[in-house]
Amino acid sequence: MYSRKLRATNQNHFNSELLTIDLAINPASVAPTRRRFLALLGRTLLAYPVLQSALLTTACGGGGSSTSPPPPAITDDQFLDQLEQAIFQFFWEQADPGTGQVKDRGLAAGGDTRTVSSIAATGFGLTALCIADKRGYRSSTEIQARVLATLNFLSQMQTQNQNQSQTQNGFFYHFIDMTTGQRVWQSEVSPIDTSILLCGVLTCRQYFQDPQIQNLATQIYQRVDWPWMLNGGTTFALAWTPENGFFTGRWDVYSELMMMYLLAAGSTTLPIPDPQTSWNAIARPSVSYAGLTYISGTPTLFTHQYSHAWFDFRNKQDAYVNYFNNSVDATQAHKQFCISLAAQFPDYANNLWGISASDSANGYVAWGGPPATGPIDGTVVPYAAGGSIPFASSDCIQVLRHIHDTYPAAWQRYGFVDAFNPRTGWYDGDVIGIDLGIIMLMAENFRSGFVWNTFMKNPEAQAAMTLVGFH
Repeated sequence: MYSRKLRATNQNHFNSELLTIDLAINPASVAPTRRRFLALLGRTLLAYPVLQSALLTTACGGGGSSTSPPPPAITDDQFLDQLEQAIFQFFWEQADPGTGQVKDRGLAAGGDTRTVSSIAATGFGLTALCIADKRGYRSSTEIQARVLATLNFLSQMQTQNQNQSQTQNGFFYHFIDMTTGQRVWQSEVSPIDTSILLCGVLTCRQYFQDPQIQNLATQIYQRVDWPWMLNGGTTFALAWTPENGFFTGRWDVYSELMMMYLLAAGSTTLPIPDPQTSWNAIARPSVSYAGLTYISGTPTLFTHQYSHAWFDFRNKQDAYVNYFNNSVDATQAHKQFCISLAAQFPDYANNLWGISASDSANGYVAWGGPPATGPIDGTVVPYAAGGSIPFASSDCIQVLRHIHDTYPAAWQRYGFVDAFNPRTGWYDGDVIGIDLGIIMLMAENFRSGFVWNTFMKNPEAQAAMTLVGFH
């Protein structure tokens, strides 16, 4: 019952369309291996002129020798840069240029015509724009214009809302039309997806030295009425809809929820009344596996990744645990869990593992482990390893490079497809915005600490961690 997975795990609260919409795979979007290899080779040559020179020399018989040494392999940093650039293309191309709202999902090969945006994907997209500006993936003028358009549109949604069809008490609906901002699929007003959006908004506020961007970002954050989402309790309601009001479930078990409580504690206008009490009310179940013991409320790996994309938990601890080290243990336990399934799925190995809520050949599945959750069928989900790069860098990068080198159809226009099954030869025709986003942000955090360093300059983030007891 967590985050963007609400549509898969709270079926009784949603229109059944949420479980099946747009999950059909388009076989035509998976390019043949030879064509894929040539396309990848072309992009690699453009990105790395030294490699281009080496290959051309070899092809032309340079040096008078019939045998030339193979071109040097790119470094891990170069590989991650290539991956980040590909993912950024999704956030640039699959967003409405006028509103900045990012699609929930798109065709992996590009050319998608769907119009449904996820407010969380827009949050990841805003952070991706900051990374792209820092890395020079596109001109600063274009990027700042896109950020300003996005924040303007979000602010207008909060202040010009008609009949609660766009926002409620500052919170945003999970799924909206990317052009109009209107709610779609009878989706919920989502505190966790709004929190992901706000993390992107506040990253932009700290990175761009533009008064308009900074003022809009501050206003968007300050309008969120956090006490309203408590619905009279100590912990947050799972969600709200105009048809049924607040959901009966609550965000009260450890998951990706840390960002939500910290943003609510740090608000200077509408904070929750007792941040420490709310923080302590979160249940923190303990899991033991393969000699590792860690806090985990669900076996799905993304819950150990999302809050860590922005909040820097390294070298910090509250009354319970060091959450960064906790995610390290959760990642290693998940790797060992996948390898333990090799008798059933021989492809799972040290260099090929990772299952987290994703598409599958049979639709969207909230799967993972330990313990085993969902009908695991040998599918590999690249963001499982990609979103954990800071926690187990060599292990995770090894997986991503192995997928890239061994399964060419798993890499398309925007980097990795959402999921694939090496046993059956199934490859997803889609990418999902939040799954790409967690890879890009965590890759950049590993490479430079940029997202952590930028986001943690927000005084509200610093104050919040002190308020709930981090030291």
